Amino acid sequence: MRYPHKPVKNESFLRRSLKGACKDFVPQLLVLAALFLVLRLFEAGYEAFRHGFNGYLWKALFAGLLKDLAFVASAGFLLYLLYFACFWAGRKFARVVFIVLGSALCLAQLALAFYFQFSFNLLGGDLWQYKLADIRQTVGAAGVSIWIFVALAVVLALIAAALAILPRRLKLPAGSVYGVIIFLALLMPFHPALRASKLHTGNEYADNLSANKSYYFYSGTIDHFNPPELQTDIYSDFYSGDYDSDSTVVDSIRTFKYVDETKFPFLRMEDTPDQLSPFFNKPTAPPDLVVIIVEGLGSAFAGSGARLGSFTPFFDSLSRAGLYWENCLSTSGRTFSVLPGLLASLPFARSGFAELGASMPPHVSLFSLLQHNGYKTAFYYGGDAHFDNMDLFMQKNHIGTIRDLKSFPAGYRKLPAASSGFSWGYGDKELFRWYLASQDPLSTAPKASVLLTVATHSPFLVNDQETYFKKFEQRLAALHFPESGKQVARNYRDQYASILYADDALKDFFTAYSKRSDFARTIFLVTGDHQMPELPLNSKIDRYHVPLLIYSPLLSRMAAFSSMVSHFDVAPSLLAFLRNNYPVQLPSLVSWIGSGLDTSRVFRNVHAYPMMQDKNDLVDFIEGTHMVNMSTLFEVDPQLNLVPDDSKELLNRVTGAFDRFKRKNQQVINGAGLIPDSIYHRYATGK
Repeated sequence: MRYPHKPVKNESFLRRSLKGACKDFVPQLLVLAALFLVLRLFEAGYEAFRHGFNGYLWKALFAGLLKDLAFVASAGFLLYLLYFACFWAGRKFARVVFIVLGSALCLAQLALAFYFQFSFNLLGGDLWQYKLADIRQTVGAAGVSIWIFVALAVVLALIAAALAILPRRLKLPAGSVYGVIIFLALLMPFHPALRASKLHTGNEYADNLSANKSYYFYSGTIDHFNPPELQTDIYSDFYSGDYDSDSTVVDSIRTFKYVDETKFPFLRMEDTPDQLSPFFNKPTAPPDLVVIIVEGLGSAFAGSGARLGSFTPFFDSLSRAGLYWENCLSTSGRTFSVLPGLLASLPFARSGFAELGASMPPHVSLFSLLQHNGYKTAFYYGGDAHFDNMDLFMQKNHIGTIRDLKSFPAGYRKLPAASSGFSWGYGDKELFRWYLASQDPLSTAPKASVLLTVATHSPFLVNDQETYFKKFEQRLAALHFPESGKQVARNYRDQYASILYADDALKDFFTAYSKRSDFARTIFLVTGDHQMPELPLNSKIDRYHVPLLIYSPLLSRMAAFSSMVSHFDVAPSLLAFLRNNYPVQLPSLVSWIGSGLDTSRVFRNVHAYPMMQDKNDLVDFIEGTHMVNMSTLFEVDPQLNLVPDDSKELLNRVTGAFDRFKRKNQQVINGAGLIPDSIYHRYATGK
């Protein structure tokens, strides 16, 4: 074995190896750190190219450079130990291993940065929760072409060349290289990457932009395959909101009376109050129900008070003619939980309830219970219903009809394909047109349908897109955007054009439906599955902030509510309304997470909810007007802004409630039931 220095007489082999590895390793680590900083500068430049020099960019760049250095420092001593082990097999071998590993780390950092730029989502351990077919769809939607792979190959060659050539030109004193290794070893217990990851730069988007994408991905992967143990301390015995009978109590929290938490952790008496009846004229027969879930429909750009300006003029007009909740929260930051949360108020299990597939425990839902009471039920989706196991969830709930892109008849146009040739399926207008054509308005049996759209999803390509580019410019003028605001908005022209298309589709749908004889007996519910992440998020809660609208000719009056509600509350409230007005058969024991829609006109939150960012991150929980994200406490103001709160007592209270939910959720993961078989076979088997 050869060494780059002359061996000292009587110096041990181990000591010579340590010194030789140190002298070789430190220059290579410094080059690796420099490459990470170059990649950060490239990411910042690409961000400026795509979205302009926004006010947060310089803060995000500075914080990002610190986070990248912290990541390299955190990994430094572990890399040295690996290098030292390889050094024993030969200096050349150790260098080759480092070049390969360093190149892979840089390439992963670059790929993760590109993923964020195209999706506005950080990729973490949730990657391992998706089926290969789902990943292919997502990648296809991004329009990945062969030239991207060619560019990555060129970048990889340049990175490898830098790691092979530049370290040899760095001549460092022996004392300094030994000092670097000692410093890296001393840093390890302090977890610099973890500490740096908590450095905030402003809004949610800027924080995500500044994140070290590699640290987020690797730490999420570790948590996925080796999840942290839940805390055993019980600070709280509740996790859902309270409607107190005393009208003077406006912010109390409801405690559920559980029946058997060992076998059925969420099973409780059904006592959801009927808050909807005062707003309706009661029809003689049970009403039809149409639930419309618009992909990515968020309160940032839709409804009253939209912080980016409203790009949904028709939806806004409809909301003024119905019951509108301006502070509604989705159950997650992606689509995977919307059907179980909105239609069945179910827990998440490990990575979304529907991800349990065939192992989904028996449960009841709004639609299985309606099916039991004589409703004809249907699910319509513009894309592939097997994505996120949506079809399996609907089959488990014995939905009468499931229609998706595989069953569209001739005469309907698909969405334009991305550069890769991939199309998500059929646009909102085509979906609504097909639904209306396939429903008999003269049928006497009540019907309940779910329609889930897909057009407002990356890559945001819609039919007649040039028309909607023009409407986008017209909307900017109608909203009186200043010229500087117009320039910022134009960085997201594709997103806004797809939103205007979706709004037009809703307008066409309601216009056509209003001419049908069954319109007069129909209740419509419109909401988003989550906030569109491809528009910059403002805070941790922003990703969940969606509008919720109930519209119907049966309404006796209109109202707008400032109280906070969740998708978890929808199914319990609709069933409470039906139970209070019609002779429907419903179980007295349920496992709802939600406790019903609150119709307060003033801002308050009488609930508590868990929220799952993605399939691997159950990290958000809100109780009353306080929210915890991981271990950080915030107060929620009436505009749903988050204000940091350093109260230890409140942190323990909310975290304790969150821990209680997570322990119950873990019981479901471990095989605990949701409802007894007797309830399931009576109400939810479709028989």
